[in-house]
Amino acid sequence: MKIAMIGAGYVGLVSGTCLADTGNEVTCVDINQDRIERLEQGQVPIYEPGLAELVVRNAALGRLHFTIDTAEAVRSAQLVFLAVGTPSNEDGSADLSYLWQAVEKIAPHLRTDAVVVVKSTAPVGTNQEISNRLRKLTGRECDVASNPEFLKEGAAINDFQYPDRIVVGVRTPAAEDKLRELYAPYLRTDKPFLTMTPESAELTKYVANALLSTKISFINEMANLCERLKGDINDVRRGIGHDRRIGFQFLFPGVGYGGSCFPKDVRALADMARKVGLEPRMLDAVDTVNNHQKFVLLAKLKQQFSDKLQGLTIAIWGLAFKPRTDDIREAPALVLIDQLLAAGCKVQVHDPEALKNVQALYGDKLLYATSPLDALEGADALCINTEWGDFRNPDFDEMKRRLRLPIIFDGRNLYEPETMREYGFVYHSIGRVPVK
Repeated sequence: MKIAMIGAGYVGLVSGTCLADTGNEVTCVDINQDRIERLEQGQVPIYEPGLAELVVRNAALGRLHFTIDTAEAVRSAQLVFLAVGTPSNEDGSADLSYLWQAVEKIAPHLRTDAVVVVKSTAPVGTNQEISNRLRKLTGRECDVASNPEFLKEGAAINDFQYPDRIVVGVRTPAAEDKLRELYAPYLRTDKPFLTMTPESAELTKYVANALLSTKISFINEMANLCERLKGDINDVRRGIGHDRRIGFQFLFPGVGYGGSCFPKDVRALADMARKVGLEPRMLDAVDTVNNHQKFVLLAKLKQQFSDKLQGLTIAIWGLAFKPRTDDIREAPALVLIDQLLAAGCKVQVHDPEALKNVQALYGDKLLYATSPLDALEGADALCINTEWGDFRNPDFDEMKRRLRLPIIFDGRNLYEPETMREYGFVYHSIGRVPVK
């Protein structure tokens, strides 16, 4: 099939590249000319394992193209995907301005049989509004489907190629047939192709992310309770995770979730509830618990140092909101950095992929270390914010030598308290009794 992917950001680039890899001819469109030029040269502007290789291969085979010319991409496309950003407004609602701009740009060039497919995460009713706007702009009915994405940063290629399910919201059999044909190569292991109304599809994305966010906020709140009652959250997690009704997924305590999806989708779903007269108490609580959790390492630091942080040097391992990505949007590490700088600390940071993004944000306010051990040099304590594999089996003797004080604040529970005791560290983790 010939496909136009409007938006060459994270979702658009991953989706477009994977669709090209199954033999479709895909043209990715973006208003950022620098991004398009870099992609044409084989330079992928985001870090996602395996993506660069797929981009280069499919571009070389002539199946993947990049342009800033919307008309060129849309004119011959059977499917036109909208994969532009829908960031949060200050009130938590979704900002749809990029989506409306994309609709206006594609309208004059749509084939009469083209299906517009909304890949962007957008509130319930957006699909209908796009249909209304396209009717006014083209003078005819246009087929608009909703096809939410369920990609995890750091594992997006695998998620796209081996999905748990495909969800499509359609109003016509023609749209369903085209999307079923498109996704057939990914459903050979009998994974379900779920058809529903566009409104249900729009809700499915938000509800899925809200439930996963709820599990994270819940286990974090229970972890804080475990600390107060001298329990061990890892024991409790195992105790409940083996219940098949609960499972282990997303029950890992830490310093809160971040990224481009969970925070904004929880807030947007809460905003949708308020607009129809419902009070989203659970959603508000999930967001509140998560925001509070981002300050948990700072609270432990203040307690350890008797609230006297000024003049301390603090090392931070992990800046991305999760491993296997360079994405720092709403990352807990940034909250900690801001608080440490405000308290008068010197901050030394390391991350395998996100250093450039953080440096663009903070400039010379931080010291940027190219290795984990270099970040520890002369530091009064280490704070771990992201569970990169690089941090799981360090040289603890060398860590003690580099640190001025052998103190670790582990926001991801990477190490066993008994191991830390044997090496002589003061060790604070999440939901477990500290090692003094």
